[in-house]
Amino acid sequence: MYRVLQDDLYNKMRKELLKEEIRDYTVSTDMTICDLLEAWSKAYGFMPSHVYRASRIIYEMVKSGDTVKVLAFTGNLVATGLRGVLAQVIREGFFDVVITTCGTVDHDIARGTGNKYYAGEWLLDDAALNDLRIHRLGNILIPVESYGVAIEKFAQNLLDDLVSKKKEWAPSDILYEAGKRLSDPNSILRACYEKKVPVFAPGIFDGAFGTQLVLHSQFSGLKVDLISDEKKLLDLVFKSEKMGALIVGGGISKHHTIWFAQFKEGLDYAVYVTTAVEYDGSLSGAHPREAISWGKIKPRARQVVVYGDATIALPLIVAGTKCLLEGSIEDRH
Repeated sequence: MYRVLQDDLYNKMRKELLKEEIRDYTVSTDMTICDLLEAWSKAYGFMPSHVYRASRIIYEMVKSGDTVKVLAFTGNLVATGLRGVLAQVIREGFFDVVITTCGTVDHDIARGTGNKYYAGEWLLDDAALNDLRIHRLGNILIPVESYGVAIEKFAQNLLDDLVSKKKEWAPSDILYEAGKRLSDPNSILRACYEKKVPVFAPGIFDGAFGTQLVLHSQFSGLKVDLISDEKKLLDLVFKSEKMGALIVGGGISKHHTIWFAQFKEGLDYAVYVTTAVEYDGSLSGAHPREAISWGKIKPRARQVVVYGDATIALPLIVAGTKCLLEGSIEDRH
């Protein structure tokens, strides 16, 4: 009898595990991105299936209707053309909250006020670039005049105006006002202003814009109320039925998102896009399963990690989400 039960369990386990066959696919010039992503949903091998699953989770999160949806990302991405995609998903209503870094604010203001960034190479001589007054961010070149001075000029004008109205401001309110003053359609701050999406930058002083807040306060009496932003974020968490997040990269934007989610017993939806590994114990590389142990992600949450360069992976994930929303990929699950 025991042997029969053991064989039955064995067969059930095999049937459960071996239910989805890997499908081959080919590519052609008339293949749409929706066709490709649907092929990836059946092809696996190895991150393509994760890209498709990430699209599905964001699709479900957007469609749920009762979920506070957080977009968390690092500032380096805003120096790239991916900035337009980030602004797009905000403008198209995919997310309700942005949690990011001062680097995002810096690059968005610099580029949003018409300053140009340029294509470069990883192996350029950095000492020579310093002599030429050019900053290098990976393979992106930023003229000195397109960064610090540009951000300083914008910030000083903005803060002069704000302090004339009142002395004390929450960072998210300052960034709302910054977005109001930018007209670039690819600006993240502008998109957040238009959609009334609050931008929380818990490390607001860690960058050029934050330095301007400090310097301006020395002669204007400006006070930056960090605690009021934390209260706003807590209110959003406590009022939500569910919480979901797309977290691109690591650091403070990732941790702030999942830290606050624990006050709602964890995220219901979680998509990580990262190149960091978990084996050094860092927060940036920590897997969702570790977050479950802290109560930052629910044990039954819909979650996935996409390992790869976000400037490649994120546009594909967003495209997959849009394909699902438009019905160009069959909603099979």
